Amino acid sequence: MSNQARHRMSELINEIRDHQFKYHVLDAPSITDALFDGLLLELKGLEAKHPELREADSPTLGIGGGFATSFTQYDHIEKMMSLDNVFDLAELASWFDRVEKEVSKPTYLCELKVDGLAINLTYESSQLVRGLTRGNGVTGEDVTLNVKTIKNLPHVLVGATIPSLIEVRGEVFFPLAAFNELNDALEELGKPLFANPRNAAAGSLRQKDPRVSAARPLSVVVHGIGAHEGVEFVSQSAAYAALKEIGLPVSDRFTLCATRAEVEKYVEHYGLHRHDVEHEIDGVVIKVDSTAAQTQLGFTSRAPKWAIAFKYPPEEVTTRLLDIKVSIGRTGRVTPFAFMEPVKVAGSTVTNATLHNGSEIVRKGILIGDLVVIRKAGDVIPEVLGPVIERRTGSEVAFVMPTHCPECGSLLRAISEGDVDIRCPNARSCPAQLRERIYYIGSRAALDIDVLGYEAAAALLDAKIITDESDLFHLTREKLATSEFFMKKDGKAGSVIGKNAEKLLEALAKAKSAPLWRVLVALSIRHVGPTAAQALATHCGSIAKISSSNAQELAEIDGVGSTIADSIIEWFSIDWHQEIIAKWSAAGVRVQQEALAQLPQTLAGLTFVVTGGLESYTRDSIAETIIAHGGKAASAVSSKSDYVLVGSDPGSKLAKAQEIGVPVIDEARFKELLAGR
Repeated sequence: MSNQARHRMSELINEIRDHQFKYHVLDAPSITDALFDGLLLELKGLEAKHPELREADSPTLGIGGGFATSFTQYDHIEKMMSLDNVFDLAELASWFDRVEKEVSKPTYLCELKVDGLAINLTYESSQLVRGLTRGNGVTGEDVTLNVKTIKNLPHVLVGATIPSLIEVRGEVFFPLAAFNELNDALEELGKPLFANPRNAAAGSLRQKDPRVSAARPLSVVVHGIGAHEGVEFVSQSAAYAALKEIGLPVSDRFTLCATRAEVEKYVEHYGLHRHDVEHEIDGVVIKVDSTAAQTQLGFTSRAPKWAIAFKYPPEEVTTRLLDIKVSIGRTGRVTPFAFMEPVKVAGSTVTNATLHNGSEIVRKGILIGDLVVIRKAGDVIPEVLGPVIERRTGSEVAFVMPTHCPECGSLLRAISEGDVDIRCPNARSCPAQLRERIYYIGSRAALDIDVLGYEAAAALLDAKIITDESDLFHLTREKLATSEFFMKKDGKAGSVIGKNAEKLLEALAKAKSAPLWRVLVALSIRHVGPTAAQALATHCGSIAKISSSNAQELAEIDGVGSTIADSIIEWFSIDWHQEIIAKWSAAGVRVQQEALAQLPQTLAGLTFVVTGGLESYTRDSIAETIIAHGGKAASAVSSKSDYVLVGSDPGSKLAKAQEIGVPVIDEARFKELLAGR
């Protein structure tokens, strides 16, 4: 039995170290956190049964991540500990029992466990002198120059009581809004995407050139203290208050709990609302608040006994990739997606996940039949992160992108040289593209018609009530009555027109008076989203003016540029696209900009770029407000920008504004400008 245990322990140690290297050095984990925790727990169990077989440098005794890299390494003044984990309330109750056996009626501090990159910041005489990664807990990598590019991290501490020396522990993270913005930009450029915000944070912080780090909107939150001189703290909460007073970024989401029930309520709350936070979290950290009680409880070789991490169910899980299929989007783009064995992730069961494009499948090395790691955060479409290569059996096969459209049979091709996507060129009659375009017209980004969902779009086309989007605004009750989807059963009269049909007709009538920019978005012109559409509507004033402009004139419009201009010229050059405009116009759809003279033009001549979330406006409504008061809403920061309006969790646009000296304002100042002050 001891030989079997020794063999298994050796296997586990090698496997764990391999995964630690992939996670800490390559920033490319190949298994989920949950699977890694399982390996570590198995090794701990075997070591408990066979203590004589435990190696002196076992991963269970260290922190992990101590590998040689190209960065200079330094020792932490005081060791950076890790945290032990619990995964359910029963395990948490056992931890409570151990704590309360030693400490009578402790107060607990609960805080969010940020899923980022651990950092150790050393301040001497108020100055930030070094930033180190966790490394192996004893030695970390020097990333000081890159850390100094983080906007919310002070280089110099302020206040009346500044310690002569202090090590501050924290977490560097990528705000979710900025992460999505970065990946959207990378995908548009055909570049590899970051798998998740944690990898984006790690990759951004560990750049050889600090200017690359500076261009990424990293943020940091501090949550602990190492070595310190010239100051003492009676509690964790008092320490946080002191850190905040001297200018360090402390989370405002921590809370003190007097009972276990209060702790459990906090855990439950963020389990339900984890996606309402601006950054990713993978659990909650519970600490005994009193510093004296912390000292009394002490440490194990790797973690404090006075703190525990409650880990939420993983949002990265593994499942079997059964097949790879493709879908055709509204602009003809061919997107491969994974068809998988059903698996529950982030509270829902999924069978499909996006693979973006053929190049991404090759880059990630995914084969049909692989065990794959998938990720789903909130309402985001699940994504395949990569294969678990060590679990391959040899039966896996490579995916080959189709040469013909699976819906209409057209030969697929790249539209332009260097395009990472292939597309179906049969835009007019490809059933898939038609469905997607009709569905998109009803989306919030376009005409915002709730009842024009995917099923309604399919029903209109299947029953041949419409041939394409040009017929949409000519629908009648009589035409809708030819489809069972729009009918309902009536005991006396048989089938009668349904409420969904009545609502659709009402919504279409209302949509005819939608702002011009929404009509432009609804046309599905490639690259023309809300921001570009608003710029076009404001500058040109009508679809007729847009269609008669040349590429240079369009490209010079702030917020448009040459790529969008070329796409617009191409779209309007197609005869049946002109038919859509003519039919919509004949049906009463607005094809000219609405007169805005009735509103005070307090923003006339001013160009605004908006980044981050605002309290009083949605993304669309802030642009509409700017335009309605005479201003311009641009998508990119340039020397032509007058202001960058910054909300919560701003993206890279804030860094660009600061770099080129464009004034940055908050929502309160914007409202003052709006009022003419």
